[in-house]
Amino acid sequence: MRLVILGGPGAGKSTQARGLCDRFQIPLVSMGGILKRAIAEQTELGVQCQPYVERAEFVPDPILIAFIRDRLLQTDTTTGWLLEGYPRTAFQAEELDFLLDELQQQLNWAIFLDTSETVMMERRLAMGESEDLPHLIERRIELFQTRTVPILDYYDKRQRLLTVDGNQSQDQVLAELQTRLIANSREH
Repeated sequence: MRLVILGGPGAGKSTQARGLCDRFQIPLVSMGGILKRAIAEQTELGVQCQPYVERAEFVPDPILIAFIRDRLLQTDTTTGWLLEGYPRTAFQAEELDFLLDELQQQLNWAIFLDTSETVMMERRLAMGESEDLPHLIERRIELFQTRTVPILDYYDKRQRLLTVDGNQSQDQVLAELQTRLIANSREH
């Protein structure tokens, strides 16, 4: 199973991604994890993306595309994966499709955790992480709405969008996702 998980900051992407990866026995490909590791190791791409990460801004597409290409070429992703934190723009979604065509893979679903701004803000503040200052959270929500929301149309037109109410509890969201993914996999 090949999945992408989409949602604003605090929507529960990481939490749901871990639950789905455990349930379906697929690796989690976390763009945030990839970026943090590259920055910590001071790789060439890590040095290039560090200023953007520190300002809570999106890293330029060519850098992210290089990271995701490298990751999807690793052997543990040949039978399935779940991408979290990528794609974030319509351009990245198209680039991912081109890459998957090249790798002879197909995305099964783009999962959208439809979560209100209020809930996203509350969850991020409750996490208490250093990058979770209110003005930075607001900026990330704004960036999500302007750059990521157009991806929903992209996947919807390709009949690959699965929308779930992200305002529910973590357990409710995970249960609904599992039920719908299993049901949809039987239909295809």
